[in-house]
Amino acid sequence: MKDFRELGLSEANLLTLRKKGFLEPTEIQSMAIPLLMKNEVDIIAQAQTGTGKTAAFALPLIEKLFPCGHVQALILAPTRELVLQICAEIDSLKGEAPIDVLPIYGGSPYSIQLRGLKAGPSIVVGTPGRILDHIRRGRLTLEGMEFLILDEADEMLNMGFIEDIETIIGHTPKRKRTLLFSATMPNRIKKLASRYMGESAYIRSEKDMTTDLTEQIYYEVRAEQREEALSRILDLEKDFYGIVFCKTRADVDTLSARLKDRGYKAEGLHGDIAQPTRERILARFRDRQVLVLIATDVAARGIDVKDLTHVVNHSMPQNPESYVHRIGRTGRAGSKGVAITFVTPSENRKLGAIVRFIGSDIRRVNVPGKKEIMEKRINSIRDGIRSGDIDDEFRLLARDLLSQGSAEDLVSALLRQSFGASIKEDIVFDTPHRNRTHSERQENRHTFNKSSKPAFERDAPRGDRARPGKNERSNSFNSHRTHPNGRKKRSGQGKYRSR
Repeated sequence: MKDFRELGLSEANLLTLRKKGFLEPTEIQSMAIPLLMKNEVDIIAQAQTGTGKTAAFALPLIEKLFPCGHVQALILAPTRELVLQICAEIDSLKGEAPIDVLPIYGGSPYSIQLRGLKAGPSIVVGTPGRILDHIRRGRLTLEGMEFLILDEADEMLNMGFIEDIETIIGHTPKRKRTLLFSATMPNRIKKLASRYMGESAYIRSEKDMTTDLTEQIYYEVRAEQREEALSRILDLEKDFYGIVFCKTRADVDTLSARLKDRGYKAEGLHGDIAQPTRERILARFRDRQVLVLIATDVAARGIDVKDLTHVVNHSMPQNPESYVHRIGRTGRAGSKGVAITFVTPSENRKLGAIVRFIGSDIRRVNVPGKKEIMEKRINSIRDGIRSGDIDDEFRLLARDLLSQGSAEDLVSALLRQSFGASIKEDIVFDTPHRNRTHSERQENRHTFNKSSKPAFERDAPRGDRARPGKNERSNSFNSHRTHPNGRKKRSGQGKYRSR
């Protein structure tokens, strides 16, 4: 499809799209809108965040719905942030269409939501928990509903909403159209579709799960080196504006505190943070008062900032689907982005699973060394001198210090104070070769590609790709283990005993 007109949209919708600057539909819009404009099958759509999927279902709804005093479309989303984003997008697309959109989510006052429900909105957008609460209290009825839309269905299932979703579906009429949008399509999504959807059309963007605008790289580091590696990346990337993903809330608190101590504009976000504080942090992040947002997966769901330059997996994602969702937050709206993953030696298999799942390569690069960091900082100082952007307070302090010694001694002392240990010695980030197998050394030299496989699969003839037997595994395992003093452990000795 070359333009929106060919998708069957009305002149009113086309005018609104032109005003918003949308001239050509995205791939998922080209596939979904014509199907939705026809009163036919249910739709299962695989689409990444940032591909225009909200408009893919919103535009047909705007064409088809009209004020009638009851809810005609229910849209379920995993987080309050995504709920608000969907509502804002529909409001911006509806133009003069006389339809009302009501957001319903936890943390918002019941009184406001009750007034909105009594007004009979055409579209309700909500999180499963709060929607189910209103249904059980008899405040939300869905008998006249015509459309049920599950947005980011895989995320809702990951967050444990499956039972709530099934209960909500049980309160909807059988005669309705169901639309399921998901970035990934795990078996749980397929089972949900088979149980609750009728004749369905499956559509999927032919592009990779990860956008071509996102450069995917990884650094192989030891766990205790990740903080230093991240700091060096932040030092080198002058315009860094991104999200750093951590595994636990404790990790978020620790990393955010240490980065702030180092002088970075960083804040942490996780589930223990109260909603008002969370909203303030997100507002500061969107205004770029905060440039580094450290977050858990759950806390970051629904955050939609289109111009992120980087996404950093400080901790490896739990599964390939989470990786897809994480890095989908950069490389959007025509802007290039970088997705960085820190990989410890024990996580190479996880990385291989991710690569095979997404169907694209992830390039290995070296962590910036002390020479690069020093050069960057020195250039920054030079730029400050050239621009003359120096406060009078610092000029007075400089004169006082110059009166106590030579200019060379003064600059040397200040550089030493500024650079700290990084000016004295470098840190070896590469895993020592003695702790890595030959195949790992070869695979990780340049790129972890989608055809990478364990050595026993890669080297054996096709008909003999069986894993070693139990005894072979035990003997091989024990024969390479040593005591701290260098002597080999015998089979059956200590914790390396064969089981």
